[in-house]
Amino acid sequence: MKAVAVIPGKPNSVHLREVPTPTLEQVANGRGVLVKVLRVGVDGTDKEINAAEYGAAPPGDDYLILGHESFGRVEAVGPKVTELKPGDYVAATVRRPGSSLYDRVGLYDMTTDDTYFERGINLRHGFLAQYYVDEPDYIIRVPDKLKQVGVLMEPTSVAEKGIVQAYEIQRRLRVWQPRRAAVLGTGTLGLIAGLLLRLRGLEVTAFGRTRRPYKNAELLEEIGVRYLNTAELSLTEASKKYGPFDIIFEGTGFSPLVFEAMEVLAKNGVLVLVSVTGGDRKAEVPADKINLGFVLGNKVAVGSVNANREYFELGAKDLCQAELQYPGWLAKLLTHPVRGLESFSELLKTLTEGKDVIKVFCEVAPL
Repeated sequence: MKAVAVIPGKPNSVHLREVPTPTLEQVANGRGVLVKVLRVGVDGTDKEINAAEYGAAPPGDDYLILGHESFGRVEAVGPKVTELKPGDYVAATVRRPGSSLYDRVGLYDMTTDDTYFERGINLRHGFLAQYYVDEPDYIIRVPDKLKQVGVLMEPTSVAEKGIVQAYEIQRRLRVWQPRRAAVLGTGTLGLIAGLLLRLRGLEVTAFGRTRRPYKNAELLEEIGVRYLNTAELSLTEASKKYGPFDIIFEGTGFSPLVFEAMEVLAKNGVLVLVSVTGGDRKAEVPADKINLGFVLGNKVAVGSVNANREYFELGAKDLCQAELQYPGWLAKLLTHPVRGLESFSELLKTLTEGKDVIKVFCEVAPL
């Protein structure tokens, strides 16, 4: 079968190649699920892997199949599979278990292992291919009514986890009723986080760097989210005017903003950090003030990466709710379809050079 792959460690090595078609027998005990891939989303992670910033091939191979945002349809199941059937629309989680205690109880996204396994990212092949096989434990059924937007399941799961973790942490307060939230960053993840927070009934302010006219700002306002340009109004100034913010969801990848968010976070507030930052950027911060504010205000900062099936399942429910509450809004995020695995170079080029890009995805096969 055809697949889009890179040679890990070799910059700009993305290519189309023939690889063995997976079979049900690759999964032990009759628990295999064969999925025909329909759509795969791409994002900055794929671009960074192609730039050889990270990523590793599975043992025995010198290539890594890209793609961690999957959506497909079940083609066949093994004799011991009862959870899924041919014809079901599905998405797959990204992480796979390691050896830690958390891995063994299904919390593989909370692993304490130094080595981690992620499909399409590290030591496991991804989904940017015609088919994949996996165990049903890592495959989530997507309602038929979501098939047009099912490729958004993976970024939705990441936003779900960050927000759920904030609420879980604040169970310590017995009663926590957040009213206002800030979302830092207005790409795909920021848009979805804003949506999920609105579904929870919060007043949401989203911050981005782009001046109007800006498609993402218009989309946010359609669901009742306030959009602010940080070049015109800083986070600190906005907090005085529209805050304080009980939840701040930070997804910009600009680490100095994290410390500003720490300063403006409300008492008993939670700062959720989901952006992965590389490099060695340094910033001067009012360390004493931040520390004092956290201690006296009982504030929390929490990092959140990846997601297990719990958050995918919650994501499917919330996307259904979004379709009811804001009909057609999710489909507007799917701005840049690219047809066919053969157009692999266009996928990554569009991420960098496309106009009004929100979600770039490959149409591997018809829905």
